[in-house]
Amino acid sequence: MPDTVLVLNGPNLNLLGLREPHIYGHDTLDDIAGQLEDRARELDLDIDLRQSNHEGHLVDWLHEAQATNARAVLLNAGGFTHTSVAIHDAIKAVTTPVIEVHLSNPHARESFRHVSLVGQAARGTIAGFGALSYLLALEAAARI
Repeated sequence: MPDTVLVLNGPNLNLLGLREPHIYGHDTLDDIAGQLEDRARELDLDIDLRQSNHEGHLVDWLHEAQATNARAVLLNAGGFTHTSVAIHDAIKAVTTPVIEVHLSNPHARESFRHVSLVGQAARGTIAGFGALSYLLALEAAARI
């Protein structure tokens, strides 16, 4: 049975493809899911992709990753990246490796995006490569 990688997406990521495509690209979350599923099969992994605009769902899913022995979590916390102590603490509370993912490069954007509470707790961060960021993070998850 393949290991499962949870792919958790935070607020507004349900609008990918429509929301500021000059920053986030034209791929939808479904497009990214399809790309991840294809690559996951090649890596003998399963993908469980979820999205929520609610912080508590992301915290609960991080706890679930631990309880279900997920191989890793790919986490794009969206705007919660910069504000959520609760998500930071949930990452620190679980032993499941968490890889922070961003489509854009937060350091090349507004100054309030330069601090990542998620990144301070995550195993690593991949950012700035559009949808490819997710695939690169999946490759990392397969190797850790």
